[in-house]
Amino acid sequence: MPEDRDKDGETKAAPRIPPDTFAEPPADRPSIPGDAKVTAAATGRSTATAYFFDRASILLSPRAQLDVPTIGEGFVLPGVTPGALRDAAVLIPVVDRRPDATVLLTRRTDTLSTHAGQVAFPGGKVDAGDADPVACALRETEEEIGLPKEAVSLLGCLPPFMSATGFRIFPVIARIEPDYGLRLNPAEVAEAFEVPLAFLMDDANHRRASRLFAGVERHFYEMPFGGHYIWGATAGIIRALYERIYP
Repeated sequence: MPEDRDKDGETKAAPRIPPDTFAEPPADRPSIPGDAKVTAAATGRSTATAYFFDRASILLSPRAQLDVPTIGEGFVLPGVTPGALRDAAVLIPVVDRRPDATVLLTRRTDTLSTHAGQVAFPGGKVDAGDADPVACALRETEEEIGLPKEAVSLLGCLPPFMSATGFRIFPVIARIEPDYGLRLNPAEVAEAFEVPLAFLMDDANHRRASRLFAGVERHFYEMPFGGHYIWGATAGIIRALYERIYP
């Protein structure tokens, strides 16, 4: 996944995503908390996990939103033209473990020419042969970690996320079964690991930091977990998902 890398800095508050960025949920939908309790009892999921899946099924767009404003870090690095963003897509695989779901992430290899060693979602640049950003996310995921599209149940999409390095990233959220199998591409992915969904969807774990990059102070989210440093566009997309599911 396209992203950036640097050193630690000071914390700073950030604005939330405008609520009108997203489509309104159906007016006749039953109350989510009640649905979540029923779903949890029927499926063996925790109430928190059932609540997440229920909310995602309502509040996420069923397809990539090509014509809505980007969300994201709010600025680009010197040399990047905001009006000439390159399209990319990532898959956010939510592993339907019972009772508590997790999120599958990767760490890029240390030998890559860009963003080496960073934590990222599987994904990459949209190719001319991709039907849409969702197809790109599924293709890149299979190429990087060997997860076939047949193992993926789509939940929906967030609005495109603008990274500081000039990418318009389309986040595609999906559910996968816990018995999934992977085949990592050793040229791109050093490891794949899971982080509890509850950790990533907890505002207390979303720290704001800032760093100087190319002489420009950049503010971003960071979410350290178990020896892994989740930050930049990856953490920003997680934050966007949190703000949509838990407004």
